Amino acid sequence: MSFLEYNVKVVPTGPSKVLYMNWVLVLLLCAAASFGFLMLYSVAGGSWTPWAEPQMKRFGVSLVLMFFVAMVPIWFWRNMSVLAFLVAVLLLIGVEFMGEIGMGAQRWIDLGPIRLQPSELTKITLVMVLAAYYDWLDVDKVSRPLWVLIPVVIILFPTYLTLRQPDLGTAILLMGGGAVLMFLAGVHILYFIVVGGAGVGLVAAVFTSRGTPWQLLQDYQYRRIDTFLDPTTDPLGAGYHITQSKIALGSGGWTGRGFMQGTQSRLNFLPEKHTDFIFTTLAEEFGFIGAVSLLAVYLAIIVFCIVSAVRNSDRYGSLLTLGIATTFFFFFAVNMSMVMGLAPVVGVPLPLVSYGGSAMMILMIGFGLVQSAHVHRPRQK
Repeated sequence: MSFLEYNVKVVPTGPSKVLYMNWVLVLLLCAAASFGFLMLYSVAGGSWTPWAEPQMKRFGVSLVLMFFVAMVPIWFWRNMSVLAFLVAVLLLIGVEFMGEIGMGAQRWIDLGPIRLQPSELTKITLVMVLAAYYDWLDVDKVSRPLWVLIPVVIILFPTYLTLRQPDLGTAILLMGGGAVLMFLAGVHILYFIVVGGAGVGLVAAVFTSRGTPWQLLQDYQYRRIDTFLDPTTDPLGAGYHITQSKIALGSGGWTGRGFMQGTQSRLNFLPEKHTDFIFTTLAEEFGFIGAVSLLAVYLAIIVFCIVSAVRNSDRYGSLLTLGIATTFFFFFAVNMSMVMGLAPVVGVPLPLVSYGGSAMMILMIGFGLVQSAHVHRPRQK
C-alpha cells in the first residue's frame, strides 16, 4: 500500500455522523473552557472585557471548527498529514524572517485576521504525520534503526526551529509528544533507555562543567537554574514569578478565598495572571477543591480519548487519538508543574483556560481530529 492510499471500511455517512460524535468529550471540553471564562472574568475585576468576552468568542469559533473537522472522513486527514506538516514547518521557517517579536521572543506571524503562532500548529501536525508514518510502515520494521531515524529527524527539525524563537516550552511538548507516539507505535524500549541515559549524562555534564574552561552553558543560564532550584536567591528578579505563584497556591487552602477575592491576582502581585499563571488564580479563589475539579475534567478528557483509541481498529485513527491526548496531557502537566515550582517557567499556557487564540483554536482542531477518528472508525454493520 502506498503512503497516500487508504482502505476505506464501513463507516457512518451523511447527517447520521453527528449522532456518532463523542458528546461526552464535547461537554468536557466546554466544561474546561468554562473554568477559563470564569477566571478571566475574575482577574479582570468582574468584567467580561478585556479577556473573558474575546475568549468566549474564540471558543465558539473553535467549537465550530472542531465540528467541521469531525465531519470530514479520517482518511482525508490521513492523506493530508504530510502536507499539513510541511505547511507548519514552512511557517516555522517563516517566523525566522518575518515573525513578530513579543516579550523577547519571535514566535508569531501576522496573517491579517489572525495572529498565528506556527509552533502551536506544529504540535498537531507532528502527531498527524507520525501517525500516518506508522500506519504506512510495516509493523516488523518499526524498531529497525533506519526506520527509527526517520521519525527522529521529523521530530527534531521543528523542535530546533522552535528552540530558536526561543520557545523551550513548546519544544518540550514537541519532543515529549513525538517520543510517546513512537513508543505507542511499538518502537523498542531499548532506544528510549539509551536516550534517557544520554540525557542524564548531559545534565550531569552541564553541572560538572560549571566554572571550568569547558563550561557548557552561559553564566546567566546557570543563574536561571539556581533560581528554579531556590527562587529565594532572587525573590524580586528571576524568582518573582514562582514566589508569588506559590503564595497564591498556598493561600487558597482547601476551599479558597472565594470568587474574585484572591489578593495575589486582584492586587496584581501575580504576573501573567490571565495566561500562564491562571491556574494559581483558580487555586487561590477556589482552593484545592477547585484545582482538583479542573484536573478531574482534564483527566476525564484523557480517559475518553484513550477509550476511543482502544476501540478503534484503524491504526492511524488510534495513534492519532493517542497522540492528541498525549499532547494535551503534556500541555496541562507542564503548566501545572511550572506554576507549582516543580519545573522551570517555560511559558506553556493552561489548555482551554489561559487567554489566547492560537493555542485554543489549534487544540480544538486537534480534538476535531479525535472526533473524526471516533466518528469514522470501522464499525460492524
